[in-house]
Amino acid sequence: MLRRAFLVFLSLCGVLIANPAPAQSANGPGLAALPIVVPVKSCASLAALELSGATGAATTLAAREVVGQHPYCEVTGTIAPAIRFEVHLPLAGWTQRFLETGCGGLCGMLRVEAEKSEGCTPVTDGSITLASTDMGHQGMDPSWGVDAQKRVDFAHRGVHVTVLAAKALINAFYGQAPRYSYFSGCSDGGREALIEAQRYPKDFDGIAAGAPALNFTVQNSFHHGWLAKVNTGADGHAILAAIDMKPLHAAVLAACDGLDGLVDEQITDPRACRFDPVGLTCKGDYRPGECLTRTQIDAVRAIYDGARSPSGKRLEVGPLQPGSELEWVGVFVPRERTGRIGSESMALDTINHLLFSPDRTYSIASFPFIEETLASEEPARALYSADNPDLGGFAGHGGKLILWHGWSDPHISPLNTIDYYERVGRQMGAGTRDGFVRMFLMPGMGHCGGGDGPSEFPLLAGLMAWVESGSAPAEMLTHRKVPQPMGPPPRGPAGAAHDGPPPEVIAAMRAHDAEVAKLAPRSRPVYAYPQVARYKGSGPIDEAGSFSATTPAPVKGISDWVGARP
Repeated sequence: MLRRAFLVFLSLCGVLIANPAPAQSANGPGLAALPIVVPVKSCASLAALELSGATGAATTLAAREVVGQHPYCEVTGTIAPAIRFEVHLPLAGWTQRFLETGCGGLCGMLRVEAEKSEGCTPVTDGSITLASTDMGHQGMDPSWGVDAQKRVDFAHRGVHVTVLAAKALINAFYGQAPRYSYFSGCSDGGREALIEAQRYPKDFDGIAAGAPALNFTVQNSFHHGWLAKVNTGADGHAILAAIDMKPLHAAVLAACDGLDGLVDEQITDPRACRFDPVGLTCKGDYRPGECLTRTQIDAVRAIYDGARSPSGKRLEVGPLQPGSELEWVGVFVPRERTGRIGSESMALDTINHLLFSPDRTYSIASFPFIEETLASEEPARALYSADNPDLGGFAGHGGKLILWHGWSDPHISPLNTIDYYERVGRQMGAGTRDGFVRMFLMPGMGHCGGGDGPSEFPLLAGLMAWVESGSAPAEMLTHRKVPQPMGPPPRGPAGAAHDGPPPEVIAAMRAHDAEVAKLAPRSRPVYAYPQVARYKGSGPIDEAGSFSATTPAPVKGISDWVGARP
């Protein structure tokens, strides 16, 4: 009674920014029925908050109301020295939930966007607080890596202090803490997700880590460096170009598509595929789009083999998988042979700015693919990588973790995620792991989405239902997403447009999306690992109801490579 009278008083004084909401929210299937909470302060007043005590550093704030279908209070801020963040606080209907979203690549931009949110009512109806950060630097130029503090901010501090700032703002605006807190990210955002589970296990109740760049140092040196090296010819141009991918991909499908008992232009588990590209060797002159030269065959073999030392020792967790060939375009296979090889800049940006001291500069040709180089990356690995399998703190807090990865990912091999999942089981016991971790591997899906296979699924809805009702997701119902026109680039410093992907990469993405748009609609169940979807023997192959779960013969998931932990 006293609380209601107090809220009425605040409303009369013009402090409240929304009328009192219904007592209970329509939270959606599997979610807790949480009371809606209304603000107890005005949006504008948040700009005057003193958050340095919460974040542990000087913090400046700005606040404004954003109108639209789901109005919210947008708070932007900077945590010293230069961590920018943004928080969206619903002006009405807040259901006591908080979601922080991750940032991809080397970040440098603010991008508050909850992806894979279909069926997740708190996201789709605007009743959840959202936040994100640029991780302490602005723009795409990697020269910030010479600053030791910015390295730390990117590695782990930026995401964590944003959590602290967001929760302090929530407390001030609504007069209470969030009941449930979530994190979701893919690629480097997936690394950030695992960093949170490992370093700051009490920050979140539920975490979704997609295609995580958990082996950050190896991923951005040996992996991308190798892909650039083996696809660069003596003339400095690409050996393989986009035109070569269609015959290569077709040959892979011809060899391995039917291994799962169904010919459907996707491979359920590429680890079972044994493919030798020698059958594509040109008999006579090279015919683009029809066959490959011996030099191209060698390049394909090196790509499938992954980074190795001169003595043949594996220098990364695992290589890209058969079936991913169409996704190579725009990453390390350019549209034209004279085009830019994206993996080269991805590797050199990290190698020359984030891993070593500034006095060491490499080119792809001079970077040593040897065990000693891997050993020299250990200090950087300890800072950036999220490969610690001990998640005891997160599990003890009651946290739930969903790992997910596309089998056709051209940036990060899914073998990295499988290896981590298995090592968590070895560290903590498989039974303990399975009480709080689930992993989903999507056939035909590219990096964080796209690809030939279905790549859209209710990730956040499944995560929240697991946290709030204990209903662990046994499957994800996936479907193909019709590619949408590419929108404007995310915001860079001071709201300006950042430079974004180079034109040839954008062209490759658009061309690939156009090809995917020609594919038939398809829905498929993807079951929690190690189960896979098996065709029942009848019914349309593009409908999920025609499939059921089966458990295949076990496949060794822990990788043998030079940098493997004991």
